[in-house]
Amino acid sequence: MEIHEIRDVLMWCTIINFGILLLWFATFVFAGDWLHRYHGKWFPMSREAFNVAHYSGMGLFKLAVIVFNLVPYLALLIVG
Repeated sequence: MEIHEIRDVLMWCTIINFGILLLWFATFVFAGDWLHRYHGKWFPMSREAFNVAHYSGMGLFKLAVIVFNLVPYLALLIVG
């Protein structure tokens, strides 16, 4: 693969992953009660623990996208 192809792949991976993150956030904000009830059938936990789990998951996901997609994309933009 050429550098410009790898750069394009990383760009689209970043866009798609941030889209998934935005969808997760929107679902959590606008349908949080439904999501808590739905997941509560399998994993009984308080609403506070549920919020912490989702907020932490979103933070880890965002960090992974930045480290593994965005930073390499920016580095390839600088290099070539």
